[in-house]
Amino acid sequence: MDLSKPGILTAPFRLVRYMYDKTLALSEHPKAAWWLAIISFMESSFFPIPPDVLLLPLCLANRKKAMKLAFICTMASIAGGVLGYLIGAYAFDSIGQSIIGFYGAEDKYETFRSWYENYGGAVVFIAGLTPIPYKVITISSGVFAFSMPQFLLLSLAARGLRFGLEGLLVRHFGESAMVIIDRHFNKLTILGAVLLVGGFLVIKLLLPQH
Repeated sequence: MDLSKPGILTAPFRLVRYMYDKTLALSEHPKAAWWLAIISFMESSFFPIPPDVLLLPLCLANRKKAMKLAFICTMASIAGGVLGYLIGAYAFDSIGQSIIGFYGAEDKYETFRSWYENYGGAVVFIAGLTPIPYKVITISSGVFAFSMPQFLLLSLAARGLRFGLEGLLVRHFGESAMVIIDRHFNKLTILGAVLLVGGFLVIKLLLPQH
């Protein structure tokens, strides 16, 4: 299917595609590292385009600075996650609900609540590592009053692992790494998340119940 043909994409998808193209184009901007920080910050609370779209071409163009760029991406993403958390905690009705609605997750709150009750911090870690829209979880963390210190530590671990691994692969393998990431990265992170949840379930079953 050719998504470039008129009428193929609905208005929301055309908007997302437009933002995707504009985000990708920022990789050639003289202040691209600043834009990386801005996109990473916004993506954690409301922006639909993941920062990987900008991080990867920047790392390829500046392979010696790949890990520095990954660090910038991680720190800005965590800061944006805090904003998402605060939106959930203090401005859900006025702001957060509209953001959640944009991603079609407004009817998933009982599911999210169950996830938090059963898996706790694993929810934050998995969302930070995988293609799950991270802003949905940052806002939900605020709504459900998840521990802020744990939220920060888990966000650091997940976002650092995701962006750090991307930066490391591109730094050492260049364009071939870009192909691997494009084809398989999401599958690998989802597999890692499944294994993580499985590990939590095993631990829960083995530990004595009180």
